[in-house]
Amino acid sequence: MSAPRVVIVGSGGRLGAALLREWRAAGENATGFPRAGLDLANDAQIRAVLEPLDFDVLVNCAAQTNVDRCETHPDEAHRINALAVQTLGEIAASKGARALHISTDYVFDGAKTTPYTEEDPAEPISIYGASKRAGETLLLEVSERHLVVRVSWVFGPDRPSFIDAILKRALAGPQVDAIADKIAVPTYTLDCARLLRPFLREVKEGGALHLCNAGECTWQRYGQAALDCAAAGGAPLQARVVAPLKMADIAAFIARRPPYSAMSTEKLQRLTGLTPRPWQAAVEEYVRGKLSDRL
Repeated sequence: MSAPRVVIVGSGGRLGAALLREWRAAGENATGFPRAGLDLANDAQIRAVLEPLDFDVLVNCAAQTNVDRCETHPDEAHRINALAVQTLGEIAASKGARALHISTDYVFDGAKTTPYTEEDPAEPISIYGASKRAGETLLLEVSERHLVVRVSWVFGPDRPSFIDAILKRALAGPQVDAIADKIAVPTYTLDCARLLRPFLREVKEGGALHLCNAGECTWQRYGQAALDCAAAGGAPLQARVVAPLKMADIAAFIARRPPYSAMSTEKLQRLTGLTPRPWQAAVEEYVRGKLSDRL
């Protein structure tokens, strides 16, 4: 069977770049469009660029992900995170192709204390979450074959993320802190590439899917794990302990954040037979890679 023709929108981002590189290395016929080459705020450009192409799978990794900017620019958030997603879904469906759209744990309100499943109601509490939820709904209204993939706390080698910021601060000074009253699950982009790849060909399930590493943690625990790995690897850290912060203490926050948004991956495991590894193991691999590159 020939490899599916895959188009990745948002291939310059942290996740999109990893999918493009890892899937090409695995033999997939993948083409990427970074933000500079495809403006999701411009419907006419989306159609002009993508409608002439032949492809079997369209993967959308692009979004307006600045949670607080979405709160102050709701029209922009809706245009990029919802209306553009509908357009992408329509283009894919017109070709008999499938759309895989990357969404977020922020579609949940955080009221639960056990991992969210795909059957739990999505009740966002921010403009960002609402715009992403609208995109999910519009995409699946176009075709039940399309797939919404919810991820959380994405990190990886292609663009800096929380881990990189924590390590940079710990190398530069004696004090590091992170939020201790918000719980979710890190998602390593290289693991995401492996776990999502079956949906390019063998697994045809549509609807919603949760994809992240195993376990759950606070930002504080997440950061502490990164510092512990760096310290064990001999990094010259000035700070070795991550102090706790509360979300309410972050003056820069405009939008509300769900206090608990860990997600269950039981559906992913059932459909693919693949089991996500613990987030701690993924963080350790990533930090070791940075140490080998001298941070």
